[in-house]
Amino acid sequence: MNSPETRPAQNIVTMEPLDEAVDHVRGPTTGRLILEYGDYECPYSRLALREIEQVEHQLGEGVRFAFRHFPLTEIHPHALAASAAAEAASLQDQFWSIHALLFHRQHALEDDDLRRYAAELALDVEQFDSDRASDGVLARVRRDVDSGVASGEVRGTPTLFIDGVVHLGPYDAASLLKALTS
Repeated sequence: MNSPETRPAQNIVTMEPLDEAVDHVRGPTTGRLILEYGDYECPYSRLALREIEQVEHQLGEGVRFAFRHFPLTEIHPHALAASAAAEAASLQDQFWSIHALLFHRQHALEDDDLRRYAAELALDVEQFDSDRASDGVLARVRRDVDSGVASGEVRGTPTLFIDGVVHLGPYDAASLLKALTS
């Protein structure tokens, strides 16, 4: 067994830095950052979102939240289409609105469902359809996936980072609050 002086340094996995011009982020710039790599069809990503929303409610201005796409297309056949829909809605300034809808209705992510959500949000549905099939939207989703893979840590969803460092503990609200306040 190694003594504390001879133990190898612990590897700390970090994420690609937040890009305010590209990433989807809410909350004050002074707050501690929770970043989730998630999948709209993943039930665990949905659970994580609920817990993160509780943390946001409890800490208010003390926390911010960012979301990056990591659709697990091998097991979730609608995940990529849902991510593309979120990005298409983002181009009409409705990312967080559709983000909530996609998670709350994650068992209804067929093409007609996505179009209905766009109409519900009063988006230009024709533009939404065009955008979600565009190279730009797919490149935006790919950017998130590539950044997750490059971290060496994102292999499933949800994967959380706190202030740029991978969070390996549980993602219930109490555990997240403890990690944010320690």
